[in-house]
Amino acid sequence: MRPGKSILIVTIAAIAGLTACQKDDTTPALSVTTTQTLSVNFSTASNYAFFRFKDSAVVANTDSATSKWDFGLRLTSFLVNSNASGPGNAGVIVQDGIYSSITSAPSTGYAYDSSAAKLAIKDGTWYDYNTTTHAFAPKAGKVFIFRTADGAHYAKMQLLGVDYAPFTGPVPVTLLYKFQYTYQTNGSTTF
Repeated sequence: MRPGKSILIVTIAAIAGLTACQKDDTTPALSVTTTQTLSVNFSTASNYAFFRFKDSAVVANTDSATSKWDFGLRLTSFLVNSNASGPGNAGVIVQDGIYSSITSAPSTGYAYDSSAAKLAIKDGTWYDYNTTTHAFAPKAGKVFIFRTADGAHYAKMQLLGVDYAPFTGPVPVTLLYKFQYTYQTNGSTTF
């Protein structure tokens, strides 16, 4: 083999190797974990705050009759976008466990809002309330596993805290829910 050909072969091999490495760097993530704060109405007579996992979006209340949201929250009441609460295919399982240890979503067993009185996430099951300080505290080890309203993706969520927004009157107007969630972007059940 002539010396010029061996340099050309080594150069082509090096370029091919660099190109292969660059393609691996652009592979999209299979799941995305983020932390959010959602402002929620304190009054049971107010509108729900609606949230979509796909893009961390607060959905306008005018879209409450659409599949654009995954869950809604008002005071301490959760809605899941399905059956009695919306036209979506969302469902939820509240599971005891360590957030980081839950690595996949079940394929069955999801609860739905079957009526206004029978919601998938029962009020009072996921938090403790201190009557002296009037503080809401999410119960440790409660992980919400959602199938999203499109019926094709999954998210796991853990509430990190619930605080009152600053207020001047006799009662609060807004609660601030801080939560982390992991959204599965490719539609598999693996987080």
